[in-house]
Amino acid sequence: MVRRNWNVSALVLLSASTVACGGSASPAAPSAPASFLAGTWNGTLTIEREGEPTMSGPVSWTFEVVSDTNLQTFRTTIRSQHAWLPITTTVTTALTPGNTPPARISTQGTYPSPRGCIGTLLSVGTADALRINADFSGADCSTLAHSTFGGHVVLAR
Repeated sequence: MVRRNWNVSALVLLSASTVACGGSASPAAPSAPASFLAGTWNGTLTIEREGEPTMSGPVSWTFEVVSDTNLQTFRTTIRSQHAWLPITTTVTTALTPGNTPPARISTQGTYPSPRGCIGTLLSVGTADALRINADFSGADCSTLAHSTFGGHVVLAR
């Protein structure tokens, strides 16, 4: 009879510890820390080209952390509704010197140009907890006049 009571007590103790651990017999792996940059940021892209008027349009950037990069490298999807540069592309972003705001932000990559070629872009600036302020430059179809551009992007959470 004593042995049976001990078995029941052990079962109750095991059940209580299972509930305390979130309902499973083995504890869950700790979740990875989140980056302040991860997620979608919206704002305005302004582009200047030689001999053309300065134009602005809406843009969104979605940042996804690349694993094993100390929250400093991101796969970034840019969705631009700018009249001259209506693109969707995925490029690379890096934060330096660390992964906490404020940080220097650098984005670079290529995009499929609406003019039938592959363009390149580069953006460098500052990322704070709620705002990104950066230059934005690149080269579109090199066979076209005024293919290089400069400008600015401002994004907010």
